[in-house]
Amino acid sequence: MAGIVAAGANRMLDGLTAGAGFVSLHTADPGATGTSEVTGGSPAYARKAITWTAAASSATSNSAQIVFDVPTSTTIRYLGYWSASTGGTFYGSRILDAAQTYTSQGTYTLAIGAISESVA
Repeated sequence: MAGIVAAGANRMLDGLTAGAGFVSLHTADPGATGTSEVTGGSPAYARKAITWTAAASSATSNSAQIVFDVPTSTTIRYLGYWSASTGGTFYGSRILDAAQTYTSQGTYTLAIGAISESVA
């Protein structure tokens, strides 16, 4: 058998989540640098801290609910992972299950376990 076993996958995920302490929303594919991040609004959009579960069985997820403020006339399509609340290192992204359009100021909520990452 070749490849990464669960213990190795868990170690990789725990390393990533130790650095990726913030999550962002994006209007388009953020690419390799985290472009197209949402801005504006009142209350203003901001990245949110994320608390990850310890990796187990080659997977991890958010262990607390996350609520974002989203400005009027915004369609969110992606989540991003960052090392800081502003600036910082961009670690990657994932597409949302479905795009969400806001015709007025609103909130976007990620329930506990809504973000899950795994190593196959």
